[in-house]
Amino acid sequence: MPATTIHLVRHGEVYNPDHVLYERLPNFHLSDRGVRMAQATARYIAAHSGINQASAVYSSPLDRTRETAGEILAALNSVRAERDEPTLELHTDERVIEAGNEFRGKRIGHGDGALWRPENLKLIRNLHKPTWGESYAHIGARMSDFVYEKVDEYAGRQVIVVSHESPIWSFRHLMETGHAEHWMFLRKTALASVTSFTFDADTHELIAIAYADPAANVR
Repeated sequence: MPATTIHLVRHGEVYNPDHVLYERLPNFHLSDRGVRMAQATARYIAAHSGINQASAVYSSPLDRTRETAGEILAALNSVRAERDEPTLELHTDERVIEAGNEFRGKRIGHGDGALWRPENLKLIRNLHKPTWGESYAHIGARMSDFVYEKVDEYAGRQVIVVSHESPIWSFRHLMETGHAEHWMFLRKTALASVTSFTFDADTHELIAIAYADPAANVR
């Protein structure tokens, strides 16, 4: 029974002094702390004999995920060089991108973006169409499409994917409960954390879920 493990990594902290909901907007990069978080997770990956043998690294096309993936690739390729293995390159995929959000560009907690406003609070309470306009069901479906494709493509191997909080947790909730809808404030997907899903490559049966938070103590 070949087992394929897909490691979903959340990006590090973003530089956002104006507290804007950046969603899919360009030019939102890792903060200095975010870079350190990505490096901590990269060291964690490089030091573990299972995940450091990953056959591919993917990310969403956004700046913060690509930058996090870059740190992971640098550490991973250093290990691969020691083993005389070819260098890995970054692949991007739109299916693991951040959720579409109707509040993009607004300041959460201020003005039109204030969550306490009745019209916004109503959206948060609707799990099928939460604050961000894209439904959790749609997020879970596109993540599933990507993950199962990679389970087949990399049967018996490991893949690292840098994504975002909502897609990662929506997919995990789907795997654990059968539906992607969830209460947004109960997510367990810390910045630069690693959520690992191991599947039977032949049947797509989920074997195990593991979670690690390598950047928890980064300041």
